[in-house]
Amino acid sequence: MFTGIVTDIGEVVEREDRGDTRLRIATSYDVAGIDIGASISCSGVCLTVIAKGAAPRGWFDVEFSAETASKTTAGDWRPSTRLNLERALRVGDELGGHIVSGHVDGVAEVLSAQPEGDSMRFRFRAPHRLARFIAPKGSVALDGTSLTVNEVEGDDFGVNIIPHTRQVTTWGQIRAGDRVNLEIDTLARYVARLAEAAA
Repeated sequence: MFTGIVTDIGEVVEREDRGDTRLRIATSYDVAGIDIGASISCSGVCLTVIAKGAAPRGWFDVEFSAETASKTTAGDWRPSTRLNLERALRVGDELGGHIVSGHVDGVAEVLSAQPEGDSMRFRFRAPHRLARFIAPKGSVALDGTSLTVNEVEGDDFGVNIIPHTRQVTTWGQIRAGDRVNLEIDTLARYVARLAEAAA
């Protein structure tokens, strides 16, 4: 489990496509404190560490399947791609965002990115099957970042991203036309399921 509070920006430095895809991701995390088998959220995708090292800088390796590539943006990741990283939540950690599983529900398209005060207002189009789970003032995880929804219009929704978030995540480089990983709020999923059962 994660909170959607990004704690590092990693960079893909190697990619190997075999039966599955293997990536090497450079990080500023102290890799000595990362266990093999640990889960790390990589732009919202929960991936398992299968190797690690510290030269020439800290890195860890992950693998993902064709299923993951088809349901997320991971299939597009190449050397130099920057990724939002978050280590798994530990008991006693501050829950600063919301509960995020790292199981991406789909990919949202960035429709626009416009300055609004010091912030940037982003508008997205969600896959139609997921739009009903997104509510004004509710939470979503986009590329692993916990964000609050401003408004919803059909399949489209908006969020504001403050300067600090743009500086410490990959959101400073996101532009209209880009695709981002979308995970709906687990609570919204269960509320919708209960509503269906009661109908």
